[in-house]
Amino acid sequence: MTLAETAAPVWSWNLLADFQEMWSYPFMVNAFRAGAVVAVVSAVVGWFVVLRRQTFAAHTVSAVAFPGAAGALLLGFSAVYGYFTLCVASALVIAALRGGGEHEESALTGTVQAFLLASGFLFTALYRGLLEGPQTILFGTFLGITSSQVTVLTVVGAVVLAVLALIGRPLLFASVDPQVAGGRGVPVRALSVVFLVLLGAATAEASQITGTLLVFALMVIPAATAQVLTARPALSLTLAIVLAFAATWLGLTAAYYSPYPLGFFVTTIAFAGYLLALGRRSLREVLGRSRAGAVPTAKEVVA
Repeated sequence: MTLAETAAPVWSWNLLADFQEMWSYPFMVNAFRAGAVVAVVSAVVGWFVVLRRQTFAAHTVSAVAFPGAAGALLLGFSAVYGYFTLCVASALVIAALRGGGEHEESALTGTVQAFLLASGFLFTALYRGLLEGPQTILFGTFLGITSSQVTVLTVVGAVVLAVLALIGRPLLFASVDPQVAGGRGVPVRALSVVFLVLLGAATAEASQITGTLLVFALMVIPAATAQVLTARPALSLTLAIVLAFAATWLGLTAAYYSPYPLGFFVTTIAFAGYLLALGRRSLREVLGRSRAGAVPTAKEVVA
């Protein structure tokens, strides 16, 4: 469901008036607040996901959010409970599977993921409710975000960020070089389990804004863009937060004035930023090679 199905707001190019009108609706204020929380948490968790090369795990956790939400609705519970239950549970399963080989882990994870997605579509077919259909769960919406939901997102987000702040330095060490970190007494296995649980909680949060299909994009694209722009950890983490925040708020604004799903705009804006970052890096490499070719040789200098 989109705002255009109930009203037809028009962009007037008077930014002050447009934003005053948009923020006069309580549900839009809740959407921007929730979007801010989700953007920050997703960016921080996503930065470690990209660094640790666990994008497949992030994709799996985001995919199982769909059957979790659909199953909760079918049983008469809020979709929020389904998001958190299945996302965190799937993260724990992935952590348990990491004892086997990489091929075995990927094959088993992909098989379970496919089964759960099929179950999600069955749940939506059985569900007869009118307010939340498969499109809302898959692609996200901003119309149903309540103040209590914003509070839950804020509390969960604060817990996730607090835990990451506590384990950030050893987690960074274990992410860059797990063998050396383990040799120096860093609990690499325990950190991996804790991080995957945090990934599940962050995914459950973001799914309520972008939808289950596109939460992976909000978590990975800003972090990947930031790491393309700079290799400095603190700066790239800050950039990831700024990019995720911008993509979410710009996406909310675009979705308010259009009939298309929120997740589409958030993903498109984030992807455009990633393409610009790649273009900037390619341009710098070309300029660097041309400058290196223009440096005179020693014989030319002597002559």
